Amino acid sequence: MALSDPQPKALLFDVFGTCVDWRKTVTNALWAAAKEALNSPAASLSSRVRLTASNMTYEDWGEVAQDWRNTYLKFTRAIAADPTLPYKTVDQHHLDALREILTTRELSLPRQPDAPADLLHDGSLFDEPQIVKLSLIWHYLEPWPDTVQGLHELNKKFQTSTLSNGNVSLLKDMTTHGHMPFTHILSSEMFKSYKPSPKVYLGAAEKLGFKPEECMMVAAHMDDLKHAKECGLRTLYVARPREERYPELLGQGIEEIFVGEGEGGFVKAAEKLGIAVDK
Repeated sequence: MALSDPQPKALLFDVFGTCVDWRKTVTNALWAAAKEALNSPAASLSSRVRLTASNMTYEDWGEVAQDWRNTYLKFTRAIAADPTLPYKTVDQHHLDALREILTTRELSLPRQPDAPADLLHDGSLFDEPQIVKLSLIWHYLEPWPDTVQGLHELNKKFQTSTLSNGNVSLLKDMTTHGHMPFTHILSSEMFKSYKPSPKVYLGAAEKLGFKPEECMMVAAHMDDLKHAKECGLRTLYVARPREERYPELLGQGIEEIFVGEGEGGFVKAAEKLGIAVDK
């Protein structure tokens, strides 16, 4: 499918899963941190915690990563649906959710509300400073292999911007870490809501000085594109491994441009958007 006229002026990118492989990065970080804790002579783990952690495989930690991601989706959608809910950043949610997941999985011992924030070696797999550090792994997710080249190509013709539920500091760290050359950094945090709230899509277009129809949302999630399209944005779908949450939306004509899995990601997207790609 070729790009129809008039052509968009800006491309707005979902980030988690679309630009970066969050699943691999987060699973690797959890797995490495667990191994380090189990092998640390300074750690004082309870017998139950040590046994539980020792029996966990890499795939088990992948399930923890997925559980963590699922809490994020639930959290952001709740605030998007109900603006009366108190707003908090994705960073704060990631920390709160990680504490809860580790406790539920019996990898952290339950703590009293008045426990010191810097509590060390209470028998849990990780102490509080380690949990805080782990919660920030979302700032350092690795890009998909085509992301950086694809963005360089797309920048030849369009303004490119993040449009993620990640907070601004998270996105700045991630784009710097991954050398992702976006021309702008936009976050739902700027609009005190989260996708799929219309105020995020419409606010992003306004921030860039464009009409909604002059912007094209790029995502690996059909539901994101569906909501963007309802706000008047144009749509480009880039399939990524294990990222599509609503396969029933495929084939419904939500996207204007479709890039299938294994077709080259953002590089192929650039070609379909009329850019002569450097080989």
